[in-house]
Order: sequence, then structure tokens, then C-alpha cells
Amino acid sequence: MPQTSPTSTSTPTPLPSPAAAFREAYEEALGRWPGPVDTADLPTPYGSTRVNSSGPAGAPPVVLLPGGGATSAVWGAVAGAAGGHRVHAVDLVGEPGLSTPAPGRPIRTVGDLCGWLDALLDVLVPDGPVVLGGHSYGAWIAAHHTARRPGRVGRLVLADPTLVFAGLRPRYVLRALPLLVRPTPGRIRSFLAWEGGADGADPGLLRLQGSAAGFPAVRPVTGPRPDLSGLAGRPDLRIDVLLAGRARCHDAARAARTARGLLPDAHVEVLPGASHHAFPLTAADRIAARLGAS
Repeated sequence: MPQTSPTSTSTPTPLPSPAAAFREAYEEALGRWPGPVDTADLPTPYGSTRVNSSGPAGAPPVVLLPGGGATSAVWGAVAGAAGGHRVHAVDLVGEPGLSTPAPGRPIRTVGDLCGWLDALLDVLVPDGPVVLGGHSYGAWIAAHHTARRPGRVGRLVLADPTLVFAGLRPRYVLRALPLLVRPTPGRIRSFLAWEGGADGADPGLLRLQGSAAGFPAVRPVTGPRPDLSGLAGRPDLRIDVLLAGRARCHDAARAARTARGLLPDAHVEVLPGASHHAFPLTAADRIAARLGAS
């Protein structure tokens, strides 16, 4: 009788868990930053906060907050363009990243956000006013903090801030709604492609944002626009507002008019070819220039 070869069976390689896939994408994105990156998990009353720092240790410090649903990894291009500065990029507590909320102490209000940021600044920039920047939701947080903590911020850079100078467009909100109800990697990629097209389509950051779909959801703090009326005309504070001309989330021209009306001494600039979500990447040179402007 003819002999038959035994059937070989192989065990399929198990897929990584959502948490492991996110961590892998996070480390990959961070590994593409220029130069070495120092990581620290700083304690605050609201939990441990991951801070990724780059640049000369003794250089002037800059603290950067990402947008909602993003991580500190989005600031890699800005860190590369901000030579001569020590960039501290922060993972927001409760958002995707490696920050860990404290049990029983959630961030629920704008006051909580300001208290959390105060605790970070006490460690990162204990002496003198800070250069504080943020993108999108991170810019909303930075603007609220600056308005509530006079004298703590010496320079404020708002990179396409949302809900600071203009409301969200209804079409944008409707398009984003599925991501809020049930985020998936496919929905995230589709939304980012709709908003920005090929603008700043960095594969590593797209993979990271897609892997954030499985991140534990925490209700973000929302509220009114920050009251910036007390910031106008202050000689100890410089404010820069950079807006994405192709942003679909809001009307950039209207936001610029409002910003100039509220803050006549601020530097307000609209970048015509830039979209919203990729702004920290495609506008990195302009953001870095404003962070270090004299």
C-alpha cells in the first residue's frame, strides 16, 4: 500500500491583545522621534501622567498637550524642529496613551484639568513662567489653564484650537459621531481621510490612532469656551494662534477674526494648505517657530 505523509498541523500565531497592539504602535511612533527620548511617569492627584521629553536637558522647556484621541507621540516633528528647546510632550489622563487615572479621582471639570496641569508644571517647570502649547482639545485645555492661572504661562501657543474661537461645524460633528459611539480602526482611518485626505498621512501615527480604538473610554471634560478677556494687553504673556486653513472642524477665517478681536496683541496666522488632525505634523516648523519666538 502506498504510504501517506502525516498531515502537519501548526498552531496559528495568536494576535496581540488590543492593549499590546496599542503599546507596540505607541513605542514604534515614539521611536521615530529625532534623537533620544526620556520617559517619565509623573504623579499627580489625578493619576500618573506619562511625559516624553526630547532635546537638551538644560534648554528652555516647552510643554505640549495633544488633541483628544491622540497621544504625546504626535509632537515628534515639532520636537525635531524645536532645536534648542527641551520639549515635554504629555499624554492626557483618560485619553489614549500611557497615563493612568487615579482610582476614585476622575478628572470631571475644567478646574480638575487645571489642577492636574498645575501638578505637572510644578515638576516640569518649577521656576518661572512656562511656554505652553496645545493642539485641538489640548489647546482648549491650555487656553483654560492660562486664563485661570495668571502669571503661570509666559507664552501660549494654540495650534488649531477647537471650541476656543469658533464652534464645531455640524457636518464635522455628525461625521465624528460614529467614532464616539463605537470607535473602530476602520472608522478612525475613514474619518481622518475625510478630514485631511493625504495631508500628513504618516503611517506610524495612523496605525497608533487606529489601535487607540480599543482604548478604555473615559468621558472627556467639556464645557464653555475659555474666557480669554483677561489675557488681552498683558505684557508678561505672548499668545500665538495658528489655524489650519483647510480644517473641516471649524471655520478658520471666522476663528481668526474672533481671535484678533479678543486678543489684539496676539500673533494670529492661518496656514491655507493645512488640515486639522495632521496639524502637529504638517505645521511642525511653524509651531516650533512660534514656541521659540522672541
